[in-house]
Amino acid sequence: MINSYDLIVIGSGPGGYVTAIRASQLGMKTAIIEKESLGGVCLNWGCIPTKALLKSAQVFEYLKKANDYGLKISEYDKDFDAVINRSRNVAEGMSKGVQFLMKKNKIDVIEGFAKISKGKNVIVNKNGENTTYNSKNIVIATGARSRELTSIPQDGKKIIGYREAMTLKKQPKKLTIIGSGAIGIEFAYFFNSMGTEVTIIEYQDKIVPVEDEDISKELEKNFKKNGIKILTSSEVVSVDSKGKTVIANVKTANGNEKIESDILLSAVGIKANIEDLGLNEVGIITENDKILVDNFYSTNLPGYYAIGDVTSGQSLAHVASAEGIICVEKIAGRSVEPLNYNNIPGCTYCNPEIASVGYTEKQAIDKGYKIKIGKFPFSASGKAQAAGKSDGFVKVIFDEKYGEWLGCHMIGAGVTDMIAEAVLGRKLETTAQEVLKAVHPHPTMSEALMEAVADAYDEVIHL
Repeated sequence: MINSYDLIVIGSGPGGYVTAIRASQLGMKTAIIEKESLGGVCLNWGCIPTKALLKSAQVFEYLKKANDYGLKISEYDKDFDAVINRSRNVAEGMSKGVQFLMKKNKIDVIEGFAKISKGKNVIVNKNGENTTYNSKNIVIATGARSRELTSIPQDGKKIIGYREAMTLKKQPKKLTIIGSGAIGIEFAYFFNSMGTEVTIIEYQDKIVPVEDEDISKELEKNFKKNGIKILTSSEVVSVDSKGKTVIANVKTANGNEKIESDILLSAVGIKANIEDLGLNEVGIITENDKILVDNFYSTNLPGYYAIGDVTSGQSLAHVASAEGIICVEKIAGRSVEPLNYNNIPGCTYCNPEIASVGYTEKQAIDKGYKIKIGKFPFSASGKAQAAGKSDGFVKVIFDEKYGEWLGCHMIGAGVTDMIAEAVLGRKLETTAQEVLKAVHPHPTMSEALMEAVADAYDEVIHL
């Protein structure tokens, strides 16, 4: 049968395309189906283009503070359109890179909207015409989209999601952001750096609520110093966008407040793309908007799998990629172990950056651990001081009894590139003494991790 494969992947985000490549490497005849652009949300509307925006904001900040580095720049300004266009060009380049990888690995790319059917068939609709493909194995990796609240319907103009926020034609003078997860925080930093008046509204009692409490406090202090207004323990009960502006009616701990802005960005999470895939017709079980899978991403039906944001794991690009590799290696008969979801690094690319892995202090205590905590501020780091980036710290958490590395939490310049040491250390069940005896280069930001571990065991030198 000409349209027959060993593996068909639905969705070409960082979960889907990585899955397809690994399957091809393992000798499977593989196809990938995409309804829009190769690379999915991450490459086209998420991880990559937002980092391009954030880099522009960072460069602009350097220009503002040139005098701090002994440099005199008499004139400088921003071109908001050019900043947006650069971001789109970076995304386009990365998508073309995925096209190259598909050709290199001899993966068939099928364009259109996919729907699974019985007998391990996939029906692809393109321009109103259906084509049926058959596969021994089908992996659903359709990702997620911006979640809409019924009380805050998005109109794509004044009430927007992250996609519209990346392609605004005009920089807003005032911006309200609902939600302070990674998406909301990164856009808050970007627009604030560009000169927009930003207000963050968060339902929980702290911003970046999944992070360690000390991290949240440090980021809030930094954001407020830079002029960002923050309302925690607050809820948007309704919005009015009938006039020239949009008004958010906010219930706060101190009463009701009206927040007026040009644009309101809803960043209250994501919703899995599982509609119209044929799940009910085939009989694949879902629960709470997620596809139920086992430790190796098999659904309740043999030969049908799901990875990434459509399942219950963390909604992160690197998680989807790891899940996809485990999934196809298991299909291929390889010996694999389940993913440890407590050793997944989380990163937020604001300034200062945030990176963390493992338990927060509160989680460790709630789990019953007796803990040792070490902290090292970047204000005591020579490299950080030389770079003019002394905000933030590294915090480590160890189990007092056995020395297990329970968690690591960082806030500061470049910490998203430093967190991998903690992830690897925890994976290898590294002890504190092994970290201390591993010589860290000087001067670097990475020394702060070693010093934080030393602080936990009363051996810190530079505090």
